Amino acid sequence: MSSTLFLVSTPIGNYGDITLRALETLKSVDFIICEEFSLGNRLLRYYGFEKPLEALNEHNEERDAEMAIARIRDGADAALISDAGTPVFADPGAKLVHLALKEGVKIVPIPGASSVLAALVVSDFDINSFHYAGFLPRKKEERRKKLSELTGVREVCAIMEAPYRFKPLVEDCIAAFGGARRAMVAIDLTMPTEHILRGSLDEIYRKFNDAPFKAEFVLVVDAPGRS
Repeated sequence: MSSTLFLVSTPIGNYGDITLRALETLKSVDFIICEEFSLGNRLLRYYGFEKPLEALNEHNEERDAEMAIARIRDGADAALISDAGTPVFADPGAKLVHLALKEGVKIVPIPGASSVLAALVVSDFDINSFHYAGFLPRKKEERRKKLSELTGVREVCAIMEAPYRFKPLVEDCIAAFGGARRAMVAIDLTMPTEHILRGSLDEIYRKFNDAPFKAEFVLVVDAPGRS
């Protein structure tokens, strides 16, 4: 009787970027699993429909994932969405997917927007292979330790971070990679305020000081030895 769990990618900012298949899926499922009710409801209101929502985030995933899977196992179709972009990738949902597979639930990915890929393709770096570093530790000592490990990576590195930690992140990147290392910052991708900063890490740091921003961003650091 088990039904299906759809992993549905949603826009990373611009609501016009949702796919037709994602909309069709969200409209057809019995319920939607989201990170936050407010953002989930806002998304659905924009597209003009309603669905029952269940919240699943870092605070309750261990407890509530089993209840969601029980509903799916009993015959309901469900869609997992994140606040933005592709669910599970740097977002809650891994526990849900693990339980779904364990219980024999069918999982279907519905691909769509990704801030990491969008940033990489405009970086002008060699991205035939790259290293996804994700979100670095919040504590400075741990973050610097992780960046020190990344100095051994010979590929382009994509790094995620919260807007208000941009300046300390770039400072630590300069300490780890050197100020001359080429980099690119993609800010507010897909939005009217979208902006791309290119140059050395030193140059990007100076540009930030001239016009500090508080927006979503992806930092892409070029591989060592490339000019």
